[in-house]
Amino acid sequence: MDIFKEEEIRQNVNISSEAFTHIEDAFRKLYSGGVSQPPVIHVNVPEHNGEADIKTAYIPGFETFAIKVSAGFFDNPKKGLPSLGGLMLAMDSETGVPRALLQDNGYLTDVRTALAGAVAADQLALKEISSVGVIGTGMQARLQVEALKLVRSFHEVHVWGRTAENVKKYQKEMEENHDLSVRLAESAEEVVRGNDLVVTTTPSTEPLIQSDWLHAGLHITAMGSDAEKKQELSPDVFPKADLVVGDLASQVFSIGELQHAKNTVKEDDITELGKILSGDAPGRTHDEQITIADLTGTGIQDTAIANYALERMKR
Repeated sequence: MDIFKEEEIRQNVNISSEAFTHIEDAFRKLYSGGVSQPPVIHVNVPEHNGEADIKTAYIPGFETFAIKVSAGFFDNPKKGLPSLGGLMLAMDSETGVPRALLQDNGYLTDVRTALAGAVAADQLALKEISSVGVIGTGMQARLQVEALKLVRSFHEVHVWGRTAENVKKYQKEMEENHDLSVRLAESAEEVVRGNDLVVTTTPSTEPLIQSDWLHAGLHITAMGSDAEKKQELSPDVFPKADLVVGDLASQVFSIGELQHAKNTVKEDDITELGKILSGDAPGRTHDEQITIADLTGTGIQDTAIANYALERMKR
């Protein structure tokens, strides 16, 4: 069995148009059928503000399927450690023999999550934007913006976070590394009202976005809620949207934002991202629409990025 360390994986895999295409295609395959993807196994570790998810999926035609363990321990930054970590085990799709251990410490999850956000925004956000609004200051607050640059041209980011020190650190890093102007918002409301494309990236368990902040042309990618009780959007946000899209319908209603909106939104009211990408449902159809993507992270993304990583490292 091959063992790949984080450094080698980082050298070969990054946020790129090639990787974007692999994640986009994985969503199409999920919609077209034949994919075997069980529900997420979720473990809470409340006394240490932590959690762990196990995700997997078999995609027909792929040489391996990934079994991914992803951990999020949100007090880690106080200890000088990253909040997210994990690894992936690539199993041979023909024999079930373990082929590779990807000791990525959550890096591949970070990459595929950011790319999924860009895939959703490409289908749902306005074509012409000048700025992106970000709620949160962690790794996804950085990588989502980097991935969005693959599909939209913008020069400014408006960011809000709970901790002033983290917000200023975010501003410095994004301006230095991505040639962007970063404006510090006074509130989440300012971010939403002032931008046509907003990404929420926090592990919040209470709503950060209210329905009366929404405006014509707005797209929100909500990717922070991926477990029970997590929540970034008020439930009454969804009835105001013209189009609500999920990465997997059954999953967004169990661990996504829509778990809190079951009384007002039903599974038939939303569209899966893969259906839009396959041409069987429309994405944004006019500039006045309000659109929302509820992204919870799926096993097909993990298998897709693991196979892509192995392919790159073989090269």
